[in-house]
Amino acid sequence: MSQTHKAEAGTGASAPRAVLRPRDAATLIIVDRSSPAPRILMGRRRPEQVFLPNTFVFPGGRVEATDRVLARRHALPETEAECVKAAMRGRPSATRAAALALAAIRETFEETGFIVGRPQNDSKPANAGGWSAFHAEGFEPHLSGLTFLARAITPPGRPRRYDTRFFVVDAREVAHRASSIDGELLDIDWFTIDAARTLKLPSITQYILEDIAAFLVRPADAAPFYFHRRGRFERALLPRTIVRLDSEGANSMVPNPNSRRT
Repeated sequence: MSQTHKAEAGTGASAPRAVLRPRDAATLIIVDRSSPAPRILMGRRRPEQVFLPNTFVFPGGRVEATDRVLARRHALPETEAECVKAAMRGRPSATRAAALALAAIRETFEETGFIVGRPQNDSKPANAGGWSAFHAEGFEPHLSGLTFLARAITPPGRPRRYDTRFFVVDAREVAHRASSIDGELLDIDWFTIDAARTLKLPSITQYILEDIAAFLVRPADAAPFYFHRRGRFERALLPRTIVRLDSEGANSMVPNPNSRRT
C-alpha cells in the first residue's frame, strides 16, 4: 500500500493525499466453447470513466452490501471457496467468498444482461436491494459452475483501487439474457483469445487473458495472485485444496499436491 503524501508547512508542497485501501471486487469471465476456438465475453469501458477508460475488460465490479446479505443463502463449491479464502484480508469465510462470486454475477447481469442462474423458487429473498432487477427476471444466482481463476490488486497511486477476484464460468450456465443493461460497457461481444489479444487492454487484463488461455488447455492447480510490493510487480500462486471423504462420508480439505508457489 502506498504511503500518504505529507505536505510540509510553508514549502508550497501539495495537500495531503489519502491512502486508498483496495475495495473487494469481482469479475466474471464467460467462456463459450460451442465453436472450435473458445470465445470470451468482453466489453469496452466508456471513454469518460475515471478508471481504465476506453479499454476492453470482462464484466465485473465491487462487492455491495446486498451481495453479502445474499451470500448467506448461496455458497461456492467448497474447493473454490477454500481457494478464494487463501490470503484473504481480514477474517476469511465461505460467506465472504460467496459474496465475491455473487458480485461477479450481479455486475455481469447489470453490464451485459447475461444471467448466470436458475429459475427462482416461489419465495423471493428478503432485502434484495441491488438484486431486485435480477430477481424480477425470474431467476436466482447459481454458483456451482464458477471456478476461481485469479486475483489481482490495483497498484498504489491509481484513482481507484480494487482487490479483484476473477471467476470463470461456461456459457452453458447462462440461463437468460435481459434486454436492459446499465450502459457501463460498450461494444459487448464474444472474442477468441487471439482476437482479444489485439484489443486495447489494461495491463492486468493482458495477464489474466494468458491465464485463461492456459486454463482452457488445462485447468489450473493453483490461482495466480498479482500485486505490487515495495514498488515491484509480483505474481504468487494461491494453493488449491482437494475435498476428500473419510470413512463416514465427512469432508476434509487437504492441500493439492500439484499446487506450487512462485
